[in-house]
Amino acid sequence: MGISMGPNQYGKAEVRIVTVDRSTPRHSIKDLNVSTSLRGDLDEVHLSGDNAKVLPTDTQKNTVYAFAKQQPIGEIEDFALRLGRHFVSSAEGINGARILIDEYGWQRIPVEGTGHDHSFSRASDEKRTTAVTIDGDQAHVVSGLKDLVVLKSTGSEFWGYPKDRYTTLPETNDRILATAVTARWRYLHTDVDWAKSFESVRATMLEAFATTHSLALQQSLYEMGKAALEAHPELAEVRLSLPNKHHFLVDLSPFGLENDNEVFFAADRPYGLIEGVVRRDDVEDAPMAWYSTAEF
Repeated sequence: MGISMGPNQYGKAEVRIVTVDRSTPRHSIKDLNVSTSLRGDLDEVHLSGDNAKVLPTDTQKNTVYAFAKQQPIGEIEDFALRLGRHFVSSAEGINGARILIDEYGWQRIPVEGTGHDHSFSRASDEKRTTAVTIDGDQAHVVSGLKDLVVLKSTGSEFWGYPKDRYTTLPETNDRILATAVTARWRYLHTDVDWAKSFESVRATMLEAFATTHSLALQQSLYEMGKAALEAHPELAEVRLSLPNKHHFLVDLSPFGLENDNEVFFAADRPYGLIEGVVRRDDVEDAPMAWYSTAEF
């Protein structure tokens, strides 16, 4: 029986970095979590422990910090592209890199109606994300967001599903629909205004969530992805993961009270998890863009 080394990569996970732009009295900050992974001619380190082509993960971490000093970070997609291309072009035996970045949002604290020059508050749990993959001379960019919590207080139904002896869930034609959106979209090229595209895709998906009279969270998922693709020709596909943040009607009858869809118990687990891919029919798959990245 033959045994060989299969696909592999290695790198530095979750390099936390905060930069402050002090070029003017009105400061700005970037708050990132950066993970780097490298691929290439690395069989020997696995087979014999030969580190000749293993750029230390500590060096990868230091490169993140140095790059943040040498040039403003800018948009996370551009920063990830710079890092990935650097590793592939400068490290011996390395022909592929994947850079993952989460960006945490901060807002200026208002003082007398104006955002303060150097004081901030965390915007929310939502994070802007990118996953850049350098594969030889090709670059793939998958951007997105996660932990964007949204809720519809009406305009959602759920009925007509199969029922067996274990089914206790009642049908409803008026329910709360809430989820924490994780969305990733693959770009067809890198000639993109990243910030403008991100804000537009986000707004388009939120509008689709709000305006879709939903008979199932799956339907909302499809409409969100479809709307993003129709409005943004630079996108090839959208992958969405939508946990159903259940809100159950509280039985107030023991207290002689009626509950007309007004009082709910918000359950955090267990929860339904709806995931799917919405894609254009006329574009090719790009499996390397998603290499070792969670499918949804």
